[in-house]
Amino acid sequence: MELQDLPLASPALGMEYYESVRKSRLDFSEQARENYRKFIDASKREAVPSYRPIKMDIEPVSRCNFRCQMCVVSTWDKGKRADDLSFEHFKEILDSEPQLLEIKLQGLGEPLMVGDSLFAMILYARSQRIWVRTTTNASLLHKNNNTRKLVDSGICEVQVSIDGSKAETMEGIRQGSKASRVFKNCEELNNYANSIEYPVTKMWTVVQKDNFYELEDLVSLASRLGFKSQCFSLDLHGWGIEDWVSLNNRKTVDTSELSQRLKNLVNIGRQLGVRVEFWKNVKKYSIESTKTLCDWPFERLMVSSDMRVTPCCMISNPDVLEIGKGLPYKEVWDSESFIKFRESHLSGLIPKACANCYE
Repeated sequence: MELQDLPLASPALGMEYYESVRKSRLDFSEQARENYRKFIDASKREAVPSYRPIKMDIEPVSRCNFRCQMCVVSTWDKGKRADDLSFEHFKEILDSEPQLLEIKLQGLGEPLMVGDSLFAMILYARSQRIWVRTTTNASLLHKNNNTRKLVDSGICEVQVSIDGSKAETMEGIRQGSKASRVFKNCEELNNYANSIEYPVTKMWTVVQKDNFYELEDLVSLASRLGFKSQCFSLDLHGWGIEDWVSLNNRKTVDTSELSQRLKNLVNIGRQLGVRVEFWKNVKKYSIESTKTLCDWPFERLMVSSDMRVTPCCMISNPDVLEIGKGLPYKEVWDSESFIKFRESHLSGLIPKACANCYE
C-alpha cells in the first residue's frame, strides 16, 4: 500500500452528510447556485476566474493560549498577531460573499478565546445553510458552557488537536497545555455530542518525531475519549517562512516506508469503533499538470482576523504573504496581485512561500 492509497480525511459525519449540507446551501441561495455552476463549468485553473470563491477560511482570532513547538504563534509577543475579528466584520464578510458554500472558522489562533462571538458566527453562517467547521485545542471547553454551545450551534465539524497519548508528550508538544484538562474536556464534548446523536468531532494529530511512537496509543486514546473519527496529519509545514520550514522538517517523520504500520492504525481504529484517516498532504502538489496544482488559489482564500487576505491556512499570516495588500478583502479575488499569483502556479514558477507544499 502506497501512502496516497491510505484513507484520506473526510467529514466527521461522512460524505453523505456533507453533500446534503451542500445541497441545502445550493437550494437555499440562488447566488451560491449560480456561482457554483460557473465554477463547475470553468476549467477550475484560470488566472482570471469567471466565478467568486466557493470556500473561505475566516480567522476569528489570531492569538492563542498555547505555544505549540511546531507553530509560528509560539514566537509572537504574548501569542498574538492582531486584534480579534468582530461579529460585525464577520457578518460583513459573509454578506459580501453570498455565493460561499463552506467556511472554516480558524486560522492561527484558538477560536474559543473570542467567547460567545464564535457561536454567533457559527449560528449566522448555519442560518444561511453554509457548511462550517472549526479547530480547537479543547482547553476552554469546560468554561461558560462552551461544550454545549459549540455542539448546539449546529457546527458541521469540530477538529480537536491532540498530539500525545501521554501527558508529557502532549504538554511537550503543545506547550502551555494541561493534558488532563484537555482529555477531560474532550470526553465531555464527545459524551454530549454522542448523546444527542450528533458526533461532529474529529481528533486531529500532527505526526512528528516526538509522538511517532505513540500512534497506536493515540488511536486507543481517541476511543477512550469518545471520538468516532480520527485524522493523522503526516507532514509539518513552515508557514511560508524558510526558518520554520527548516525547523519543522527536522521534526517531520519519514513515513514513506511505513505504510503498513499506518494501515494497521486503520485496523486498530476499526476494532475500537474509530474511523482512522490521514490528511491529504501524504502526496504533495506537483507542477506536472494543472490538475496536480494546489486548489487554493483557484477556489478559495483566507481572511485574517484583521481583514487581510493571505492565500491559505498553510501560510495563515498576511505578514508573510498578503494578497492584494491594502485592498478591501472583497476586491482581492479579482485583483492584479491575485491574478499574478495564480499565473505563477499555472506557469510552474511556484512562489517561494508555497514551495514546501510542492514536490
